[in-house]
Amino acid sequence: MNFPSRLIENAVNEFAKLPGVGRKTALRFVLHLLKQSDSEVAGFSETLRKLKQELKQCKNCHNISDHDTCDICSSHRRDHTLVCVVEDIRDVMAIENTQQFNGIYHILGGIISPMDGVGPNDLNIESLVEKVKREEIKEVIMALSTTMEGDTTNFYIYKKLSPYTVTISTIARGISIGDELEYADEVTLGRSIINRTLYEKNLKNDSQTR
Repeated sequence: MNFPSRLIENAVNEFAKLPGVGRKTALRFVLHLLKQSDSEVAGFSETLRKLKQELKQCKNCHNISDHDTCDICSSHRRDHTLVCVVEDIRDVMAIENTQQFNGIYHILGGIISPMDGVGPNDLNIESLVEKVKREEIKEVIMALSTTMEGDTTNFYIYKKLSPYTVTISTIARGISIGDELEYADEVTLGRSIINRTLYEKNLKNDSQTR
């Protein structure tokens, strides 16, 4: 792709770094911005600057927030004895859209994946263990993707929490194996949370099918 300007080429290269954005789409973005007024482009860049510099991470659940504590963790209407463990913010948004969960969350920041160089120490697992240890947590719901990496992470967390008096459950397998939570429809995801099962029961069922 030949560009009439090095500035346009540089801008296209930056937009093309975004996931799912090819060079043709990136070029459309750049040409669209060129048609905008100086104030609109300045507002766009200022929004991105604030996003990067002012966005915070919730000190309790690792969710992204405008404040040190996110709106979910600070809400008195939520059940703080019920913790849903998810991979990232997209899963929180997907579950919240179902309106079927009234507890709080704990975001791991990923899942264990040796092939990608991600181990337990790279995730927010120890802070989850500390939360269960020091707070009155009655149930931890494992809501990770139903992949091999997700199952490995589930089992690791289960072993870490086993010494404590807490119920460990997992979302029902209404979501197909290999599916990501963010792509599940709201009805299916909502039912999988409502119909969650004890994690130990799933372990026994898996061992019997092998």
